[in-house]
Amino acid sequence: MTTKTSVSRRSLLKTAGAAALAAPLYSKSALASSGEINILMWSDYLPPKFLADFEAATGIKVNYTGIGSNEEIINKMKATKGQGFDIVSPTNNRSLQWGPLELLQPFDMNKINIDAVNPAMAKIGTDAWNFGDAGVHWLPHIWGTEGVAYRTDLWLPEGDAPSYGDIWSEANAGKTMGRAHSMMLGAGLYMEASGQMDEGSVWAAYNDEDTMRKVWGQIADWCVERKSRIKLIWNDADTQKNGLLNEGVIVGQTWDGPALALKSAGEPVHYQAPVEGAMAWVDGMSMPVGAKNMDQIYAFIDFAYGKEAAGVAIDSHGYNSPVLGADTFSGDNYKKNFAEAYPGSSLANLNPWPAEAPWYADVRTEFVNKFKSA
Repeated sequence: MTTKTSVSRRSLLKTAGAAALAAPLYSKSALASSGEINILMWSDYLPPKFLADFEAATGIKVNYTGIGSNEEIINKMKATKGQGFDIVSPTNNRSLQWGPLELLQPFDMNKINIDAVNPAMAKIGTDAWNFGDAGVHWLPHIWGTEGVAYRTDLWLPEGDAPSYGDIWSEANAGKTMGRAHSMMLGAGLYMEASGQMDEGSVWAAYNDEDTMRKVWGQIADWCVERKSRIKLIWNDADTQKNGLLNEGVIVGQTWDGPALALKSAGEPVHYQAPVEGAMAWVDGMSMPVGAKNMDQIYAFIDFAYGKEAAGVAIDSHGYNSPVLGADTFSGDNYKKNFAEAYPGSSLANLNPWPAEAPWYADVRTEFVNKFKSA
């Protein structure tokens, strides 16, 4: 697959508030009344109440295996040749990696209430995940961003918003954290904004390998020089939470969900889009070729695309839902957190994460390993 999807910042964030556009939710004849479903999904996406409500409504038991990276999903599916799970959850920008693997099968869209979700996010599936013109291989499930979280009792940004550069600053040395590959990308955006690298370099690196090696060579050298300032490299939601609560981290580059979940629980933690723009992503639902429990799969998607179920879930995990009207079933706390995380022009300034070709992921791993082993 060579087509690279292009979703504008504004279209990506036509949020769940447009409830009037949604078709009425419905229960299909495919709704199963028993059985099991095996789901491989990000570790904090299915809160206990969501799972309990789903089982109560359908009689279906969810066997939930949590993961912390796209690489885990891909590697598990490659190792098992697409067997063992009914639903997996790739991120929208990984289509170029999944297409050649032929480990996913298309959905029967006649069984899915796709009108229930944000049309710009649904379009990602039809545009970028229609492998071999066989149909849609990906459905939107949860969207969020990666930006900056910090302990409000221990640190505050100098201006109205934090910066990716705060993670690497000498003033915060030994008290910061991030995920290696995205923290390095954030460093590149900061280098551009501060005049240390040509503007547009980070995004140009997605175009070809020669440009990527030049740009990431600069980023890696810059990050290696400052590696001693980083206290913690996280790999999942729990590591982020623990870093902010128990490991002495005062500021970090994180996903929105874990930090906002802490904030909702009353912890002195704030999450905000940085001045360089938060990175936006949409995690989806896909069916491996070895999926067995077909009725249960469509029952799960039908339940997940219900406004109430989606709204209650976002209250718990702190991310956002593509389901139109889901926010009407979330609490005031979610709405307050969202407004404070993306003040002013933050939503218009989001950076949708570009599609990553296999060569890009491989080369990035080289530079990430160079940084981690330094």
